[in-house]
Amino acid sequence: MKSDLSKMTCIEDLRLVAKRKMPRMFYDYIDSGSWTETTYRENTSDFKDIRFRQKVLVNMEGRSLETKMIGQDVKMPVAIAPTGFTGMAHADGEILAARAAEKFGIPFTLSTMSICSIEDVAENTSAPFWFQLYVMRDREFMENLIKRAKDANCSALVLTADLQVLGQRHKDIKNGLSAPPKPTIANLINLATKPEWCMKMLNTERRTFRNIVGHAKNVGDLSSLSSWTSEQFDPRLSWDDVARIKDLWGGKLIIKGIMEPEDAEKAAKSGADALVVSNHGGRQLDDTVSAIKALPDVVSAVGSDIEVWMDSGIRSGQDILKAWALGAKGTMIGRAFLYGLGAYGEEGVTRALEILYKEMDISMAFTGHRNIQDVDSSILRSTRWHQDEF
Repeated sequence: MKSDLSKMTCIEDLRLVAKRKMPRMFYDYIDSGSWTETTYRENTSDFKDIRFRQKVLVNMEGRSLETKMIGQDVKMPVAIAPTGFTGMAHADGEILAARAAEKFGIPFTLSTMSICSIEDVAENTSAPFWFQLYVMRDREFMENLIKRAKDANCSALVLTADLQVLGQRHKDIKNGLSAPPKPTIANLINLATKPEWCMKMLNTERRTFRNIVGHAKNVGDLSSLSSWTSEQFDPRLSWDDVARIKDLWGGKLIIKGIMEPEDAEKAAKSGADALVVSNHGGRQLDDTVSAIKALPDVVSAVGSDIEVWMDSGIRSGQDILKAWALGAKGTMIGRAFLYGLGAYGEEGVTRALEILYKEMDISMAFTGHRNIQDVDSSILRSTRWHQDEF
């Protein structure tokens, strides 16, 4: 039976339900950053320093948020970001999120570290999705991942550039979150308070990293997964690898994790089709600048040479509109959709997208515009961290 989610009026409402329904270790994995979590918090709070200019007595009929991201038509300038452990927020989570994105009209990106495999998602959706690649030391495995994404008709490859080493996430360490998770007494007690989540997980066979188990050498089950994952992220990844990955892939390439203009210039020269200004949601380097603060300088450096998108910190449609006004031609959302997924499964993801769309649409109208293509920085006032007028 379809749930009535009309009282879920903002992403925060979904977050509170997800926190109640999800096991603590998996909720904390989603809703946390590295070290002191300063960057994690500022990713969101820095959006609040940006103010709109309100325009009145203008025609607000016939509004449209439609645009293109790497040539693909999208209902609004948003794609679902790749997130690890998605299938632990809710059973079959990647499949459910991909279905919601497909029905809504935006792209879905599957993580290398997903619970549902490339093949699982391909078998349960009809629209081409994107695949995110972590570069592993096992190059044969990595090349096979790319081949599997091709065979599944994935329409873009997202290369994550900012996870050569893992940021220290204190909550994950305290919770014993690993691959696979450790069944501590505290975790088992907490699981006992989440019967709905447990029943759904018991009714699916997708409970491990299905892109890896059975595909990587000597990784046939959960017991062999932990040592493999701890050794495999390749700290040697460099710009020299990008061209080789692009040649192997042969299709649209997006580089995610760019924060500085110099790196943006290298991304533009690499032949990538888009880059994502992102600090991994504050989960890697703490005490770095927020993604929305980094965005204008990157756009200024390369905005005419490559599509610039951003993620990290987006919690509302107003955030998306602000990013667009500052030059982003697309955004990616992670936690915003995960809260919906953890709260209500596919319906929750759909509700999250509806909330973001409505907030963006109405805010655009109040700034005096009917078409997202006409929106630029003139809709913004100055901010505390950018004293010049936009």
